[in-house]
Amino acid sequence: MTDLLPNYLAGQWQFGKGFGTTLTDPVTGQELVRVDATGLDLAAGFNFAREQGGASLRALSYAQRAAMLGAAVKVLQSQREAYDEIATANSGTVKNDSAVDIDGAIFTLGSYAKLGESLGERRFMLDGKPARLAKDPLFQSQHLLTPTHGIALFINAFNFPAWGLWEKAAPALLSGVPVIVKPATATAWLTQRMVKDIVDAGIFPAGAISLICGSPAGLMDQLQTFDVMSFTGSAETAAQIRSHPAVTSRSVRINIEADSVNSALLLPGEAPGSEAFELLVKEAAREMTVKSGQKCTAIRRIFVPEPVYAAAAQAISARLAKVSVGNPRNESVRMGALVNQAQLQAVREGLAYLMAQTTVLHDGAEAALVDADALTSCCIGPTLLGTGSPAGSDAADRVHDTEVFGPVATLIAYRSQPESADISHALTLIRRGQGSLVTSVYGSNPAALADAALELADSNGRVHIVSPDVAASQTGHGNVMPQSMHGGPGRAGGGEELGGARALNFYHRRSALQASMAVLRLLGSSND
Repeated sequence: MTDLLPNYLAGQWQFGKGFGTTLTDPVTGQELVRVDATGLDLAAGFNFAREQGGASLRALSYAQRAAMLGAAVKVLQSQREAYDEIATANSGTVKNDSAVDIDGAIFTLGSYAKLGESLGERRFMLDGKPARLAKDPLFQSQHLLTPTHGIALFINAFNFPAWGLWEKAAPALLSGVPVIVKPATATAWLTQRMVKDIVDAGIFPAGAISLICGSPAGLMDQLQTFDVMSFTGSAETAAQIRSHPAVTSRSVRINIEADSVNSALLLPGEAPGSEAFELLVKEAAREMTVKSGQKCTAIRRIFVPEPVYAAAAQAISARLAKVSVGNPRNESVRMGALVNQAQLQAVREGLAYLMAQTTVLHDGAEAALVDADALTSCCIGPTLLGTGSPAGSDAADRVHDTEVFGPVATLIAYRSQPESADISHALTLIRRGQGSLVTSVYGSNPAALADAALELADSNGRVHIVSPDVAASQTGHGNVMPQSMHGGPGRAGGGEELGGARALNFYHRRSALQASMAVLRLLGSSND
């Protein structure tokens, strides 16, 4: 029988009282470990984190908490090899894809450790300068940010068990707010192992970090008024969260990242073979195959002017044909598996749904698998669909409404008038995604790139602008950097994470102090 992984709650390792859910290798089907949270005393665990963990963290300065994050970085770096083995077994990812998750997590944690050093020995942050409330300058108003006296509950998605943990936990812990992590069951092993290594190292005070694996009933029922919650997952689950009494009655602050039909746009006037054209082709193929397309930021729609549609279809398909798919343990494999059979079935059903309105340009079903059984593994090759006419692009509503969470993208032709650099049709089509995490724009004219970015900014959390001069230094369409905001409006959930110091706002409460300048100066306020 496989081992049952313990949860960490109320400062103790605890096993669930049920048999639990078995996690499996998505390539071989081998049973790995089990997770279970049945029968845990959630109320006691939440109270312990809220009262003991919160009080201990808030007693420290930002610099002291930053030092803890720095120590956590060293622990995670020392166990890097073990994390890679778990990711290969449980997520079916090749080493480069595992690195996106694991190294991305460590880098983000280190970024917030450095940020915390710059905040110094304070335990609160000033927000702007004092403002006069009357003609007499003696009595003024100063806004400030103080850590919320609650916990931060994280419900994370299956695709980033490492980064999904630390990109949320790093700013929360730096803010002085204890975290309770509920990873997605399917890939909970890596999250559990990372938390275990940090707990064993004794870096954070008791109650600062808690971990719940499996699916406990009543998780959100434990949330109280000054708690916060961050969720990454489906729009359907997000809707349930928004309607929960914790949100509607107790005003728990929530941050949601949901479905996102992200885009890549090639501006008019970029001929096949041009540097901008080649940059789009390369990035589109890469985004379809990294982590087998199981990225919330992956490119789902590729917009090109109608005259270059055929050339783009051929170029992207040629790149996809070179991608070897199968067992990530084989060094020749460049793309591993989907996370489980349920995800494989969802991708197949999504493909069938999109194919009703598109043409298949490159068929992933024809890919020969390496060291993997097509009948039992969760491997599937990348598939490029297409709508080759502007009229067809208008009519294909499914490609603008549906995210297939796997190695699938649609190439879309838009009307263009190169002599006037008209991209209005493309922008209209992109907006039909109803809000996205990211759109990338490719071109060589700085003015045209800037104009397109401004038009796209209100409907995207991030606009990634790629021109030939930044070909070597740009960080990639789908890479989420801690310095930039991650999130998006509308369908993408309306949330915001990361963005450097901006991430700390979610874990602080803003208040206005109205007082004599003699009082405000003690807080560090100044109108000098």
